[in-house]
Amino acid sequence: MISIFALAAAGLGAASMVSWIRRSRKRAAFDPARHGLVPRAELDPGRAGPHRADPGRETVAEVVLAARRGEWKQAAAYVEAAGEDWDERWSRVELLRELAQEDDDWLQRWREARPESGDAATVRAGLLLHRAWSIRGGAYADQVSPADMATFRRMLPDAMKAAHEASGLAPDDPGPWVVMVTAARALDYDHGQFSRLFEELRARAPHHWAGHLQALQYWAPKWHGSQELMGRFAGDTLALAPPGSVLCGVYLHALDEAEAQRGRRGLPTTAEDKEMLLIVARGLATVPETDPRLPGLRHLLAYHLTRCGMYGAALPVFRAIGPWCGAEPWRKGGRDPVDAFDEARTTAALEVARNRG
Repeated sequence: MISIFALAAAGLGAASMVSWIRRSRKRAAFDPARHGLVPRAELDPGRAGPHRADPGRETVAEVVLAARRGEWKQAAAYVEAAGEDWDERWSRVELLRELAQEDDDWLQRWREARPESGDAATVRAGLLLHRAWSIRGGAYADQVSPADMATFRRMLPDAMKAAHEASGLAPDDPGPWVVMVTAARALDYDHGQFSRLFEELRARAPHHWAGHLQALQYWAPKWHGSQELMGRFAGDTLALAPPGSVLCGVYLHALDEAEAQRGRRGLPTTAEDKEMLLIVARGLATVPETDPRLPGLRHLLAYHLTRCGMYGAALPVFRAIGPWCGAEPWRKGGRDPVDAFDEARTTAALEVARNRG
């Protein structure tokens, strides 16, 4: 047991100490099952959600093995099989791009055999972009060496050019435009230039997940936007998200970006902000359970709902999450994810029970 003296040494006043002790006693007596939650002992920090059976796993394995043998036909068929499910098609292009980063011999053979292939050209454009970005890294600009930044900027125009070429070969495919939108922020496109690129992407796929996430980064304060512009983009995206789509989750990523800039205390909690979170909650409730992006978004939603004191809306999200707590929101500040997750869901459940009582 932590003594009052230890709490005082930590800087807690008398009122805060009494409140802390009361909360601790309530949590010690807390029975998760009474609130539809799994026991703490069953919480699993190893994953954000349950393992999902992937019926296409064998196909992916065949594509990987073939690529490592220098063969390209399996890769071409894999992308083509996605049809006009543009989110799925982009996911497959990204997998092939990761393979090409290891060894792009099979990709070169594909392009030589089918120079008219927009898929092969899109994979190459993405490869050029990520090769450039791997040199720059994910740090803020002032933390990147001048030499690496110069190399990064020198490589970007080739990626943009390759993406334009891919769009000419596959005029209906939004994939090349995702590459362009991503490269545009590093090439310092102004707001008008960027908006025109993004509208081309949305004309092809109005609800493209990866495209909207890349656009959100452009409007973030760390790149070419501001808190206001990023918030406006996220709100507009939320308003356009159709039922069954994870696109509403872009708003949650905007909140995470804002928290990274301002800290948790700097995040707004107005009535309008809370209503936006409720819209996200309703939107995610319509997303099929089979969508692999859903578990991570549920964690973000639960985190931000509890941050705003919206415990009644948070509790059913915690129930839907179940025992899985291996998600980034619960690791913030170096915390143990089990402790952070359990504290948040316990608070939500106790507050709901108290308000009902």
